Amino acid sequence: MSEPFVFDPRCILCKDPFGAVSCGTMVSFHCRPLAKEGFTHCALILHHEFSGRTQTIELAPTEAAADRMHFSAAVLAPQEPELIWYHFSFWRDDGSGCVLDKTGYRSDEPSAPWQMTVYEESRTPAWFGQGVTYQIFPDRFCRLTDPHPEGLVGDRWIQEHWDDIPEWRPDPDGEIRNRNFFGGQLAGITSKLDELSRMGVTTLYLCPIFESASNHRYNTADYSKIDPMLGTEEDFRTLCREAERRGMHVILDGVFNHTGSQSLYFNADGFYPTLGAAQSKESPYYDWYSFHPWPDDYDAWWGIRTLPAVREESKTYVNYIIDGKDSIIRRWLRAGASGWRLDVADELPDWFIEKIRGTVEETKPDAVLIGEVWEDASNKIAYSQRRRYLLGSELHGVMNYPFRTALLAYLQGGNADDFRDAMETLRENYPPAAFYSAMNFLGTHDTPRILTVLGADTVPQSKDERAMCRLTPAQRLKAAALVRLAALVLFTFPGSPMVYYGDEAGMEGFEDPFNRGGYPWGKEDQGLKTWFTNLGHLRRQRVSLQRGTISYLYTAGPLLVYARTWNGQRTVVAVNRAEAHASVCIPWPADTALDLLSGRVYQAKDGVLPLYLPGRTGMLLE
Repeated sequence: MSEPFVFDPRCILCKDPFGAVSCGTMVSFHCRPLAKEGFTHCALILHHEFSGRTQTIELAPTEAAADRMHFSAAVLAPQEPELIWYHFSFWRDDGSGCVLDKTGYRSDEPSAPWQMTVYEESRTPAWFGQGVTYQIFPDRFCRLTDPHPEGLVGDRWIQEHWDDIPEWRPDPDGEIRNRNFFGGQLAGITSKLDELSRMGVTTLYLCPIFESASNHRYNTADYSKIDPMLGTEEDFRTLCREAERRGMHVILDGVFNHTGSQSLYFNADGFYPTLGAAQSKESPYYDWYSFHPWPDDYDAWWGIRTLPAVREESKTYVNYIIDGKDSIIRRWLRAGASGWRLDVADELPDWFIEKIRGTVEETKPDAVLIGEVWEDASNKIAYSQRRRYLLGSELHGVMNYPFRTALLAYLQGGNADDFRDAMETLRENYPPAAFYSAMNFLGTHDTPRILTVLGADTVPQSKDERAMCRLTPAQRLKAAALVRLAALVLFTFPGSPMVYYGDEAGMEGFEDPFNRGGYPWGKEDQGLKTWFTNLGHLRRQRVSLQRGTISYLYTAGPLLVYARTWNGQRTVVAVNRAEAHASVCIPWPADTALDLLSGRVYQAKDGVLPLYLPGRTGMLLE
């Protein structure tokens, strides 16, 4: 990094320590305006988001050095978690002056203050961020026996063939109800654990597995019961035991903002023999929902009537999900789960998430809690309220959608420097443990397949066209090369690389449900699968890729070069996303460099390593 002009919070000359700080940390600030500006005074203005307090601290001037003035101050961070916005004010003896924020000098109020996250030190499970996660959509991963939907909640039917395109058309009533099942099972996942272990997978993240009327199971019908088409509770316990035997963990998807309308709790169609909230005000679950008036009008997630929203403040609901001695959170951790991923975390109150974290750690101290947040989780605003996700007593980490957004922008023609800036913003804003516990990914059940995103020249307008669309051989060749580069960055970046089932096998598909096809057993893209497997092995072998600090060696145009370093082990990643070849020279302390991907050895000279990267290729150097 070149020397900053006046203030750069990412430079140790200006702010020490870097980024987020723990409560009670002494933080040094230094400003260095040009002497010719004539400033004789400088003040640091800090606004505390949650307490509403504003501090003004005058920085002490020191003797001018060369052509710059120096102003310095040491500030004690609050003893409680906080989000602080700050800028500087400069003035001269005659009273004239200006303010300084991210946009530079301003004559008016600051419009883009810097952020400093103040967090409480807490224990974060290391196994998650250091390992490799594999996301499974249970209905579509592996089927061992023929499914039987008869007598189950919801009007279910079975797709005729495992490799069918998932049904996307409305039913005769004009509704898309997701009642088509492929019949994947928990025992099927267990049968593939050795194969997943060979890929380097250490964590399985399962989309919802509880009884539900829909194939995605995000409209829970009974939190206490495994969906019968997936298997039994013993099948789940077996999966967890067998995973643990292979050094793997299982994370469950918790959908606690809403239930299904066809659920034990709401029971709109009377499927369950007990009274649901939609049937009687005397139901034990009536208090869980907001009716206005009962029974036909009620709050629902995004207005979708099949997803009635839950009142998290209901004491009986909190006891059922979190506080009770046999609560849902506790029950499934005791059954073998190693953590939870919270669906739509921005729909859950902060105190609710904090309660879940407390119960998770009380029940299984080394379990992890991950939240679905699509933006920068350190400063997210939801429903006009600043959220508290990563301040020490809430989530351990979040799904890293900003990583996916920035990486795709780079691979699709963007500047590597923009990727670097986006990721350095997260590293600056997130507590270190949260940054290293981020769930990084190229795609999920909520996004189009990565191969399709990087290969399709256009997106067909109609859903019928998108259902049938497949990449041409030329498009697939280009997409596969870019997916390899995407995976190289994914597996070498801080945080847990998460692979959405089938991405490593070359599955295609636009949005839901086309991104949720059956896993192509026996028809995988073996080239891609080998690439992902090799990266998984390298991640497992090299501690620097699991825990190392990150530093950027070169970022410009199509070239992205960064290093991961841990206790003397240094691993360098070099990527050229352009179609044309590119060259770059990087500092190199040794005489040679080994590319761990190709086995080739490169010569350095006078502390410099010249690299030649053909189009759409990457290197992993030690």
